[in-house]
Amino acid sequence: MQVRVLGSAVGGGFPQWNCACRLCERLRRGTLRAKPRTQESTAVSADGERWVLLNASPEIRAQIEATPSLHPRAKRHSPIAAVVLTNGDLDHVLGLLSLREGQPLAVHATEPVRPGFVDGTTFARTLARFENQVVWRTIADGEEIPLADRDGPPLGLSLRACPVPRRPPPHLKGLALEDPLETIAVALSCNGRRRLCYVPGAAAITPDLRAFLDDADAIFFDGTFWSDDELIAEGLGTATARSMGHLAVGEPDGSLAALRGLSVGRRLLSHLNNTNPLLDEDSAERHAAETAGWQIAEDGMEMTL
Repeated sequence: MQVRVLGSAVGGGFPQWNCACRLCERLRRGTLRAKPRTQESTAVSADGERWVLLNASPEIRAQIEATPSLHPRAKRHSPIAAVVLTNGDLDHVLGLLSLREGQPLAVHATEPVRPGFVDGTTFARTLARFENQVVWRTIADGEEIPLADRDGPPLGLSLRACPVPRRPPPHLKGLALEDPLETIAVALSCNGRRRLCYVPGAAAITPDLRAFLDDADAIFFDGTFWSDDELIAEGLGTATARSMGHLAVGEPDGSLAALRGLSVGRRLLSHLNNTNPLLDEDSAERHAAETAGWQIAEDGMEMTL
C-alpha cells in the first residue's frame, strides 16, 4: 500500500491566510524552523496507478499538481478513482467541487454525510453533468467493504469504519440529526493485511476506537491542538479544543497519554492547527511527541506499508 500525505493542516492551512499569530508570523518572516502546510488530505493506492483520496480538501488542485503520481496520463484522465470522506466538514468535502470537469468518481461516505453535501444546495449539481458521474457508496459501522471505482472494478483496498466522537460541522448545526456515524475512523487494508488507520478528528478515544487502532501498521491521528486552551492563550478566541470537538494532544488526558502502549508500526499526528507548537521543529512539545514515538505529518510525506 502506497500512502502520500497531500495536506496536513486544518482549514486555513499554515500559515493561515488571515492570521498573524506567533507561529504564522514567524513562518512568513523565515524565523521559524517549520514547513508550510495545506489542508488535510491523503492519497492511498494498492498498485500505484489508481488512487483513493481520504478526504478532498479545498486545496486539492494544488495538491494534485504537487503529486506526479496524481497527474493525468491522457487528454482526459485522472488516477483518482475514489474518495473516502471521514465526515462532512467543509475542509473534507469542498474539494469534490474542484473535481467536477466531467470526471467519473466513486465517493464512499456514511449515511449522514451525503445529505449534508447534496441536500439544499445547487453546488452539488456540478458533479452531475451526466448520469452517474459520481456514485455514492455507503460506509456502515464495522462492515468491511471493498473500495471500487465508479464502474465497479475493485481498487485492491478494503475499508472498515469505526464511529468517532465529534460535534457536527458548524454549517450543519441544527440541521443534522445526531448520528454516531457523522464522523468515522477508517482502516484500510491491502490483500487482507497492512492496515492504515486514519482519524483526522476525534473528541475522545473510546475503548472501541482504541481497539480499532491497535495492531495497525500506521495510524494518522488528530493533532489539531496541543493544549485545550491553545486558542485562548494565543488571544484568538474563547473556544477550547474540546468545545471544538478535538482531544488535545498534550493534555494529561490527551491523545498522547490515551494512546500510550498502543501496538502500532508508525504513528503520526496530522490535521494541525496553525497555533500548534508541534509545527515548530525546535519546540519542547515537538520533542515530547517525538520522544513518545510520534511523527508529525507534513505535506509530501510518503510511505509504503
